Amino acid sequence: MPRPDSRLARTVALAAGAGYTAKGIVYLLVGGLAFLAAIGLGGDNVGTKEALFGLARQPFGDLMITGLGGGLAAYAAWRLLQALLDTEDVGHGLKGLVTRLGFLISGLIHASLSVYCLDLLRDAAEATNNGTASDHTAQVMGHQGGLYVIFAVGLVFIAIGLRQLWRAMRQTYLKNWYRQDLGPLQRRLADIVTRWGLCARGLVFQMIGLFLCLAAWRTDPSEAQGLGGALNVLAAQPFGPWLLGAVALGLASYGLYCLINAAIRDTSLD
Repeated sequence: MPRPDSRLARTVALAAGAGYTAKGIVYLLVGGLAFLAAIGLGGDNVGTKEALFGLARQPFGDLMITGLGGGLAAYAAWRLLQALLDTEDVGHGLKGLVTRLGFLISGLIHASLSVYCLDLLRDAAEATNNGTASDHTAQVMGHQGGLYVIFAVGLVFIAIGLRQLWRAMRQTYLKNWYRQDLGPLQRRLADIVTRWGLCARGLVFQMIGLFLCLAAWRTDPSEAQGLGGALNVLAAQPFGPWLLGAVALGLASYGLYCLINAAIRDTSLD
């Protein structure tokens, strides 16, 4: 009969694997749609909720949304475990505090995506899909101290984006992989995909954080942009289609990185 700790370890591993798989699929959708928009083959610059909304309207959409909703809930639980138990051994200093805060925010974001999937299954998202980052920012600003909250959240997004770039440069993700399960070519390809994905996501997160800080500084909720808005800003720059295409492929690469984590990441709680 398996020991309780053994059953717990397997449960955590299954939850983390399902979570990384669901998150990877969502980012593949976002990156794929943005890349199609960049090369003029349809597509659109959308955030994660918009991508899920579009998926729900496809054949067998309910089945896919059910699976993704469960996976995103599992990922949220895994992130909360990382924040509470310090599974990454980041310590209790300022860097560790910011890292664990990032885990907590990530858990809350993916929990909200899981709830959104439930809304989609109940067709309640028809009324909520029009809510934008500006709308949510305006709601928070309407409360006492809301400006400070938005500015602080923006700083956290910037810090998370910087951490993504730091992880890509230092390749800190390698310590979490069972690399003995990969051949030399597989390891090299996984490393390239991961670094590209982390850099692209880091750039986008810094943009989102900057927009939130500007919204708070100027007391203008319309300055706030989510993931889709950040991609639109990139597309509007000089050489926009090329820049958008590179970042879109990076976001798709981040999705592949999540799938790699689902397969070979160490999810022990030690």
